[in-house]
Amino acid sequence: MKRRVVVTAMGTVSPNGVGNQAFSEAALAGHSGVGRISRFDPSEIQVQIAGEVRDLDELAWVERRDRKHVSRVLPLALAAASEALTTAGLHPASLPLETKRRMGVIIGSGGGAQEFTEEQYRLFFQRRYKQMSLFCVPTGVMGTLSSELSTRFGLRGPSHVITTGCTSSTDAIGYSLRQIQSGRIDMALTGGADAPIALGIVKGFILMKILTDSWNHAPQRGSRPFSVDRDGFVLAEGAWMFVLEEYERARARGAKILAEVSGYGSTCEAFHRVRLQECGEEPARAIALAMKEALIGPEDVHYVNLHGTSTQLNDRIETRALKLALGEHAANVPMSALKSQIGHPQGACGAAGVAATLVAMQHSQIPPTINLDAPDPECDLDYVPQPGRKAVVEHAICNCIAFGSKNSALVLRKVA
Repeated sequence: MKRRVVVTAMGTVSPNGVGNQAFSEAALAGHSGVGRISRFDPSEIQVQIAGEVRDLDELAWVERRDRKHVSRVLPLALAAASEALTTAGLHPASLPLETKRRMGVIIGSGGGAQEFTEEQYRLFFQRRYKQMSLFCVPTGVMGTLSSELSTRFGLRGPSHVITTGCTSSTDAIGYSLRQIQSGRIDMALTGGADAPIALGIVKGFILMKILTDSWNHAPQRGSRPFSVDRDGFVLAEGAWMFVLEEYERARARGAKILAEVSGYGSTCEAFHRVRLQECGEEPARAIALAMKEALIGPEDVHYVNLHGTSTQLNDRIETRALKLALGEHAANVPMSALKSQIGHPQGACGAAGVAATLVAMQHSQIPPTINLDAPDPECDLDYVPQPGRKAVVEHAICNCIAFGSKNSALVLRKVA
């Protein structure tokens, strides 16, 4: 039998709240974390809004000597990881060496230190070489993120960064699940972190015409999944981290169990570098694979946390995929999109959805999809608009879709 794997803690650094309590309250109340971009002057570009983390003292997480040498994503990840470990009652300094060797750090990130690399190139082309970081190369490498966390907390298990676009953190959690199930490790610090809000990155997305430019005057209204007037997503940043443990080990040490990760599925359409096929078959198959591993059927699903980007095509495709995966029961399942509140944090979005799902399970209340003023007739499922809804959530699906035709899904089960 496969070993059971449970979530025993989480840590959150989100545009709508830093820390578990602030995030939970904001998510349930439907508070938006989207505002005017402050990390650079956006006045000369069409898109001027983003979901920024504004309530974190990032300098407190980086030593003075290193502040020039680390990316924005690192303090976000450190703060979320530290809260997760503390909440789990795991204090790295006092953990036995063998425990540290049996705990991996497996993080999902779409862009990692991309904004740091952009800044280094800016300095290079301005011939300001002495202002460049000594670590411009190693810091810009994607895998550095997990190395930094492993080093900070002294965790000696596998240290990996999974980067599969928007499914990165969903896949990181799925990979952690497999590592623990197989007995290679007993615990994992996992989740996602991304910080893509930089001028060059935003301009790149503008060229692709997938960011909304209609809500600069009302930023909190900009992310509006499944609404008929949606016209693109809102870029965002953040970190959502979890401690995963083998079930019997967690019980033996008296850990609080938030949920069991009972299923994971992943597929690729092999279709296009950006677009998805409109039929929704492969996202549906990823969900079906996760449900099969979890040993549940459509009638057992009580909630779906949606990818919900707020783009015309993806929202329609996701709706079709859920109908294929859940059949007639799809119409009876409450679903919601956290991106309506925080925007799209790229490779960290799957972890953000898991965090919102854990909040729903713990509080028996579904976070609302905000800004759903006029639902798209082609998106006709129950997306739980404000003010949210009371509901007992025993089994939940967390769905993710990515560039490159990638699709991943997780099933979480509430443990009594």
